[in-house]
Amino acid sequence: MEFLTDPNVWIAFAMLTALEIVLGIDNIIFISILVGRLPPQQRDKARRLGLGFAMVSRLLLLFSLSWVMGLTSDLFSVMNKGFSGRDMVLLLGGLFLLYKASHEIFVEVEAREQHTPAATDSAAVKAAGARLFWAIIAQIAIIDIVFSLDSVITAVGMVDQISVMVAAVVASVGVMLVAAKPIGEFVDRHPSVKVLALAFLVMVGMALTAEAFDQEIPKGYIYAAMAFSLAVEALNIRARSKRLAARQPTRPETS
Repeated sequence: MEFLTDPNVWIAFAMLTALEIVLGIDNIIFISILVGRLPPQQRDKARRLGLGFAMVSRLLLLFSLSWVMGLTSDLFSVMNKGFSGRDMVLLLGGLFLLYKASHEIFVEVEAREQHTPAATDSAAVKAAGARLFWAIIAQIAIIDIVFSLDSVITAVGMVDQISVMVAAVVASVGVMLVAAKPIGEFVDRHPSVKVLALAFLVMVGMALTAEAFDQEIPKGYIYAAMAFSLAVEALNIRARSKRLAARQPTRPETS
């Protein structure tokens, strides 16, 4: 128990937890956007399952560090470029994220259905709803593995103690669990923010794909660009709210 009184351990825990939360932003956005396609009564369950998968995948990778570090060894080479297991995970994950984010942008901008057909068969509707729910959970689980691999490799480079890594992962997922619902509701209320978030996921997918070819794009650039875009959109939302409030007729005072 001596490590609990070591300030260096607590500093490492705080830094790693903060980094895990930052690295989990893209994960939260991805989960929030997919969960938004479910009925309201299923969204909380899907968020909890999605973040639960994220925590479990991170912990499993932490407890198999020797295997994770072995992923950096080249498996094959193409045109003098070696590809490791990590490269393949990043490549496939990046391509999946590019496809999924681009498809969701198309649905949001071009193919949004204006009218939902009336349900005629309740059993068929329930079956379709269950398929959609588990399809979304499966997509979340797939991308969780990609984000978890990147997160665990970063953690290994920062901290030596496995207990500190586990504690930081659990704490960061706890914070993300609290933040996921308000973020998801905010994104769902503002379609323009949803498109910005999807564009952010496109950039993350590009960064993962480039990293698979040893072309690293600092995440700070992506986060800074997204923060600037969100700040501009926040001003637009505030301006729209003021215009709507100004248009609403005021009630005449009654004596």
